[in-house]
Amino acid sequence: MEYTTKTQIYQKVKKPMLERQRRARMNKCLDNLKTLVAELRGDDGILRMDKAEMLESAVIFMRQQKTPKKVAQEEQSLPLDSFKNGYMNAVNEVSRVMASTPGMSVDLGKSVMTHLGRVYKNLQQFHEAQSAADFIQNSMDCSSMDKAPLSPASSGYHSDCDSPAPSPQPMQQPLWRPW
Repeated sequence: MEYTTKTQIYQKVKKPMLERQRRARMNKCLDNLKTLVAELRGDDGILRMDKAEMLESAVIFMRQQKTPKKVAQEEQSLPLDSFKNGYMNAVNEVSRVMASTPGMSVDLGKSVMTHLGRVYKNLQQFHEAQSAADFIQNSMDCSSMDKAPLSPASSGYHSDCDSPAPSPQPMQQPLWRPW
């Protein structure tokens, strides 16, 4: 009878079993990834690929999904520009329709276009005024944090804020010393 160590048992029995379980888990995850990408892409071609091709295709697909999010974030960061572009496209469309409509009064078209231009200008001025007010408010908030409010007796000069108010000094009493 031959004596077998735990290491030999592990190498003969456990290690192959653990490797089979690991491969089965990997294959299950690859199948899940394959079906998920096929559903999201709307393309069943990935289902017929081998594992390496499927992984490459999944990586490419995920990179493509990552790119539009950056574009969407840039669009969200500039809503006013998006609005301006949309408004101008609408104005151009109105102008085109009025020009191509037979029997359209020139005076009516002129007044409509003047009105649309005036509204656009008012919107721009409102946005600029609001931006300026926000800027002023932010700068005032920052500058007022550093300084104490001026008293009514203050002259209003900057030097009033820098110098601390003179504090009354207590009367010095002679200090008792034992010698």
